[in-house]
Formats: sequence, structure tokens, C-alpha cells
Amino acid sequence: MSTMTFRRLGRILPTLALLTTGVAGPRSRATPTRWVHGADPAPGAAILYELRRFRVMGSVLHVAAHPDDENTQLIAYLAHGRAYRAAYLSLTRGDGGQNLLGPELGPELGVARTQELLAARRLDGGSQFFTRALDFGFSKDYKETLAIWDHQQVLSDVVRVIRRFRPDVIVTRFSTVPGNTHGHHTASAVIALEAFKLAGDSTAFPDQLKTLRPWQPRRIFMNAGGGPGALRMDIGGEDSVLGLPFATVAAESRAMHKTQGFGQTGGGPGGARGGAGAGARLETFQLLAGDSASSDIMQGIDTTWARIPDGAPIGTLTNDVIANFSPQDPAASVPALLDIRTRVLAIARRCSDNCETMDPIVADKRALLDHIIQECVGLSFSTQVASAEVVPGERVTLHHSAMVKSTVPVRWLGARYPGMYRGPSDAVALRANVPAGRDASVTIDPRTPLSQPYWLQLDATPGMFRVADPSLIGLPENPPVFPISERFEIGGQVLELPDQPVQVMADSTKGDARRPLDIVAPISLAFEPEVSIFAPGSSHQVVVVVTADRAAMSGTLHLEPTDSAAARRGSATPFVIAPASLPFHLAAIGDRARLAFTITAPASPSTENLTAVATVNGARYDNQRIVIHYDHIPIQLLQPPARLKAVSVDLATRGHTVGYLPGAGDDTPAAMEQMGYRVTRFTPADLLPDSFPARLRGLDAVVIGIRASNVRTDLAAALPALFAYVAAGGTVVAQYNQNTGLRTTTLAPYPLTLSADRVTDETAAVTFLVPDHPVLNVPNKITAADFIGWVQEQGIYYPSQWDPHFTPILASHDPGEAPLDGGLLIAPYGHGYFAYTGLVFFRQLPAGVPGAYRLFANLLALGK
Repeated sequence: MSTMTFRRLGRILPTLALLTTGVAGPRSRATPTRWVHGADPAPGAAILYELRRFRVMGSVLHVAAHPDDENTQLIAYLAHGRAYRAAYLSLTRGDGGQNLLGPELGPELGVARTQELLAARRLDGGSQFFTRALDFGFSKDYKETLAIWDHQQVLSDVVRVIRRFRPDVIVTRFSTVPGNTHGHHTASAVIALEAFKLAGDSTAFPDQLKTLRPWQPRRIFMNAGGGPGALRMDIGGEDSVLGLPFATVAAESRAMHKTQGFGQTGGGPGGARGGAGAGARLETFQLLAGDSASSDIMQGIDTTWARIPDGAPIGTLTNDVIANFSPQDPAASVPALLDIRTRVLAIARRCSDNCETMDPIVADKRALLDHIIQECVGLSFSTQVASAEVVPGERVTLHHSAMVKSTVPVRWLGARYPGMYRGPSDAVALRANVPAGRDASVTIDPRTPLSQPYWLQLDATPGMFRVADPSLIGLPENPPVFPISERFEIGGQVLELPDQPVQVMADSTKGDARRPLDIVAPISLAFEPEVSIFAPGSSHQVVVVVTADRAAMSGTLHLEPTDSAAARRGSATPFVIAPASLPFHLAAIGDRARLAFTITAPASPSTENLTAVATVNGARYDNQRIVIHYDHIPIQLLQPPARLKAVSVDLATRGHTVGYLPGAGDDTPAAMEQMGYRVTRFTPADLLPDSFPARLRGLDAVVIGIRASNVRTDLAAALPALFAYVAAGGTVVAQYNQNTGLRTTTLAPYPLTLSADRVTDETAAVTFLVPDHPVLNVPNKITAADFIGWVQEQGIYYPSQWDPHFTPILASHDPGEAPLDGGLLIAPYGHGYFAYTGLVFFRQLPAGVPGAYRLFANLLALGK
């Protein structure tokens, strides 16, 4: 795609997408407030497109399990080709996957993938929803999935989204019949079908009916299959506003899933399903329940304003506006649009208490109409702050600005702030192309909670996020922390347009970036590292770094049990901490203090979670500061509790120095340092053929990071030196690679073939195939107990074939399956050893699983 084409997508699609979201109150923090960089009104063609979306009342909800499951071309076709309200409901946020861009895993990866989905929807024109289901990793059985997720809670969430969005049709991506696919996939379809049957039932989940109404979609399809009565529909063609094929729009949307490797080669794995042409693209839809249809998924559904009581005249008047619209003079349509707005407001007033057909649809259309009028008069506005980060209790100056480009009379009546705040209210008559501004100063309520994604504010269960405020369930992200309504009078009518404070950050290469307001703590805390390994009965220091985000921060710091057995006993932690607390003083912003506590482990193996807590001016803070920053998504700030996992474990090691060759990103180096090793991290420059052999000298072992063969282009050239190092007596431990997208097929000094085989049950019993092998005995005697407490899964992408020089060490299996013995393969090579493992050490070591440390230590000790 050319640079010009991409800019057209970036300029037009974000605005079109935000108009029908209806899911996050004032405009989503990840969605540009207006055009990408702010001031210009929409081109006439885009306004005409928005008018067509205002005229159409149909809605379709697409349902699947994960980020990247969605059919982006279907969404683009429905939103841009048919002008429907289209939305994607992803049951999970992709927290259980791997990250090809950086180190984020678990909840942090889920936050990044949430933003990737929002970025995708801004391009393909859809809205985005989620449930509270946690992606706990690959599942082979949808019944296991439903049990871990809490079937009823996820079902409740899907019903809530249906009642909130009110789709006419639901389309699942996957079948309700189990097959050779992810258990989450099947479960997403099973739950969608159940929710379809319950959403219109007033006795189902009655707690939701305080704010929502029952809603029964007409039918539900599966977007696959070709059984009897299957419907085939062409979703090909071209977007009339952009002049681009829907397939091209879909490819750019799908390319936003960059943490999964998409978008690096014209859309990444899968690309835009169906190619990038404007020709026919037939999709199959199998009816699961509801009214039959033979030619179109919306067959027989009234998608006009006539479906709303007294709404037919609005459709007729909108047709007249479209017929007479002048792209060169959009302002000429304003009087007719204001007449339509009067009628929409009348319907909204009649339906405000109990209107079964109104709810969010008319509200969405009203917001869309206000935006159309805003664009027709050329009205732009913003609220800027000097910094996007504000501490509770601080005073903030808000600079409001507005400008109109047409000669239509517009009076700026002022701004409304949330709660106790009062915005400026003196009216200003705007003049064409003359900026107007006003300042206001507010004090942020000291009780305002710190910014943190709403689904991460409470500790999760193994399968579900916990959410304190039910009204947030389903939303992709938090509403703005300080929502603003800017009030403008046009033609005697008052438009209240949503806004929020943003910090504008200039970027000469990408254009200005706008970061919405975040509520932050005046200090942040971090353990270095977050897992600390102790020999039973031993003592050593753990360090907490306290960083000042405001000047003159003085206080004390202590450590306390989090949710451990000690806390449940009401007693102190079995780990003895000294001293009880430490003082700190930080003079300037950015100053850091490293406070060291001496911790003594209990005499027997034990694990304890400790939280760092600082007290400043009587206020308690336990937050970290984590910033996720990638070019394709907005900056994300997380402030979870600062926690340490203290692990008392019988652990012996051999050797002192280990080299680490990074792959897609994991925390193995920090874990090895906790085990007592000095770790040398190789850079690309170190891997040059003339320098790499020298860099390997003196190392006791080398560890290759996860997916290195998937993401590194320099690995193939470095392998001969690495194999020579092994032949000379060294040890190499290669962690898993995915079986697709390999940059090199040479993974080891002897051939092996990868597969998608895995053991998803982290509690699966392990058989020792070669009990006397050194890796199971030296220096730690490995037993079945060392596989207790593993998290998420046991291993992934096991080799399915290997050279006879390799010895398989372990075997295990998921319920009802044959044993897999490719999880740990070890081969002598020359005087050394090469180990290839699909065991997920990259999850177990950061989780502080004792047995994983013991087995990994034995891998590093091979040959010693």
C-alpha cells in the first residue's frame, strides 16, 4: 500500500469508526477526538458517508474468542459497504499468548492487544467489546474452557453486550461443534448461541435490567460451513469514500495485531482473508437459530428509521439531505439537519423512560448527527493540559480552544465538567477561521483512584477478571477520567459534544500525538527483580526502588504479605523481614532511592508474595509504574501493586557464567541471575561471524530465548559458531519456537521437526523416560513434585520428529490423549550438550515455580 493510501485510511477511517461505538461514554481514550491530528473538518465525501450511516439502522455483532479471530473484511463490508453498526465481541483480550514485539506477557500483553483491536476497529469501522474471560492459554476442550472461565459469568457478559449493543443479527466466527480447534473458539460460539436465546428473556440476568432492556436478535449465524441451507453472501467490493477495496481496508485493520506478528509483510500471518482485490468475496453463513434467511444475513429486517415509532419522517428527510448535499458547501445542509435533530430529540424524550426500540441505537444516531452538524459547520475544539499525568489533589489548568471554518453562526456556551466541577460558562460568538480560547483551573478530587485498566483493578481468578463496577463490563477500556461536554449553540439548538483533556506531544515524523489524562501516584515502587530465590534458612537482600513522580517526597516503606497463607492466618510472613520499615526522601522529580531489606527464608521450602507499601503524608501507595509504548497503539500506563515472590527452594547450581541470546522476549536472564549466574546478553553485533566465537569463550552455558528462530534474521549465521562451542564442551539450551514462520529451519546440530503439539494441562503427570539421565539428577534430584504448581500450561510446539542422537527425557499428555515425549530433548554433540525444550520455562520462572528453577539449573549444568 502506498504512503498516500495509508494516510487516507489514517485520516478518514478513525473518525468514521468512532461515531457508532456507543461503548465507552465520551469518546474512547484510544480513539482520536476528531481527525487524526485535529483541526480540519471532514471532506464532503466523508460527511456524505456519515449521513448514509445515520440513515441506516441495522446492527450486526460478530463474536469470537481472541484478538485476531475476527473476520476483518466482514466487519469492513458491514460498516463501510452497508453502513451498519458493526461490532466485534472478543471474549478474551489475548492475555495468554506470546508477544513478538517486546517483553509484555499476561495482563500487560492483554492491554496491548486490547489497544491493537481498537486500532483495528478504527480502520475497519467497527466497535469493540470484551467479556471478563481471561485467556488462560491454549485449551483443547471447550468444556474445560467453560469450567475455567466460569460459564455463567461469561454468558452473563455476552448477554449484557447484546442488550447494550442491540444487534439485529449475531455472527459467530467458529462452530458450536467441537473440532480440531482451540477450545476457546468452540466455547465462544457455544456461549454466543446460549446468549442469543437468553438476551430477550426478562427473567435471565435480571440484575442487568436496572440499566438495560431485554433484546432479542432476529437470527444467529456461524461464519463458516456449507451445510444444508447455508447462505452465501458476497462481501467483496470497494469503499466508496476511500476508493479502496474492502479487502485492502481489512488488511490494514488486521495488520494492527503486531504483537502476534501481523503486518510485517503486507498483513502478516493470514493477512487480509481473501486478498486485496475489489472482486467478489463469497462468505458462507450457517444459521444456528432464529428466523431463516436465504439471500442475505439481514433479510427481512427493517434497517430504516421506520422501525422506530415516529421515525419514518427522519429517514425521508435524511434522504432529501443526501440528495441535495453539496460536498463543496456542507454548511448549506445545516438547517435541514437541525430540523432532523429536533425530531430525533423528540423521540429520545418520549423514549427516555421506557422505549423498547430506542435505547442505544437512537442515542448513537443522535451522537452521530451532532458530529455531522459539527463537521458541516467546520467546528473543531480541544482541551489541552501541560501534562497528561496528574496526582489526586493537584490543581490543573485546562486550556479550551474552539474554531469554526464556515460562516454559520456558532455560539460557544462553555464546558461542563464532571461531578463537583463547574466549567466556564460565558458565551463566545465564534468567527470564521478565528481561534477562540479560554482557561479554567480545577483541583482533582483527592479521592480520585489511580488510573488502571478497570479489569485489572482487582486480582483475577484463574479464568476470570473481577470487575467492581458492573456498568463497565463489556467496554474495551476505561471511560475518560475527566469527561467534558463542550456546549455550542447552532441555529437555536444546543449541542453538547464530548471532549476530554489531552496533552499534545509534537512529533515531526508522525504528527502530533494526543495523550488523555491519567491519574498517577506521586511515587512509584518496583522490586528488582520481582522473584527472589532463597536457599531454605538463608538470608539475602531484596531491593525496592522508589521513584519520585513529584518533588519533595518523604515517607517510609515496608513490606507486607499479599494474600498468602500468612495473611490468612493473621500472622506474620514466614519470611523474616528486617528492618520493619525504611525511610526515604526524594528531592526532585525522577529521583530514585534503592531501599534494601534483608529477608530470611524459613527452614523448609516455601513461597510468599510480598507487597511493597509506601506511606507519604499519611497516604498509602503500593503501585508500580509500567508504560507500554509501541508506535501503532497509544501509550498505556499501568499502575499495578508492586509485588515480590519470595521462593525458598532447595536449589543447587553448577557453573557461573551464562550467555543469553534474546528471542521474542522473556525474563529468563533475570531468573538465571537469581539462581546465582552472571548473565551475558548478546546483541546483534555480538553474533557477527568474526566476533561470536570469541564471545562464547568462558561461558558455562548459552540459553536461546523463546521464538528466536521465528524473529531473528541473524541467528542462522551465528549457528555454526554456536554448534562449534557445543562441540568444544559447551552447553546450549534452546527454548521453543513456533512451527510456522521460521527464519531458519536449522534449529539444532541434528535435525528435528517442530509441530503444534502441546500439553495444555499444567497439572499433567510427568513420566521420566530416562530416570538416570544427568538432567534429572545433577545437581538436583528431579521428582514428580517439581512439576507441582506449574502455571497456564506445561509445554508448547513440541518437536514431533528428531534425529536419533536426541534423547527424549519426559513424557506427559492432556486428558484422553497419547503421551507426548518431545517436550525435552537432549543430544550430546562433540564434547558438549545441546538441549531443545518446549517446556514453558518462560512462564514458570517469572511465576517463581520452584521445580522449574531446579530443572532449569540441571539443564545449565549438563556436562559438569
